[in-house]
Amino acid sequence: MSQAATVSSNNLPYASLPPIVAALFEAKAKKGLSFEAISKAIGRDEIWVAAAFYGQAKLSPEELEALAKVLDLPTASVQSELGSHWWPNRGGLGPMPPTDPVLYRLYESVLVYGHAIKAVVHEKFGDGIMSMIDCKVSVTKKPDPKGDRVVLTFDGKFLPYAKW
Repeated sequence: MSQAATVSSNNLPYASLPPIVAALFEAKAKKGLSFEAISKAIGRDEIWVAAAFYGQAKLSPEELEALAKVLDLPTASVQSELGSHWWPNRGGLGPMPPTDPVLYRLYESVLVYGHAIKAVVHEKFGDGIMSMIDCKVSVTKKPDPKGDRVVLTFDGKFLPYAKW
């Protein structure tokens, strides 16, 4: 017998997302699925799937159908709320600076190391930016005697600034 899982759609970051998002999280919890397991079922990366759950990525009709199937949700419900008429509103999922400890540490990492990373990017690539549109993000766990390490990888395409 599975335990009922509920997500309050009144709380951040869910309040500004379509109501179906709460159903996605509830079905994921009820089935005991990880983002990795769902990603394998729909043919996408786990970070991309997690981004879709938070309304930060756009699923195709085929991906919506596969998602509904793996979560045992009615395809019509998922399609009606996240289908061709819906587009992600990227960013804006909470206060700045973030109050969630994990999100705050990511924010802090940019505050502390941002200028250093920027300088090294410019030295190695020239004047430009790293794309977050053409970017793959991964999270891996690295065993360490002092405690497991979190390895974050941002694999983004370099985009040089145009001159005119």
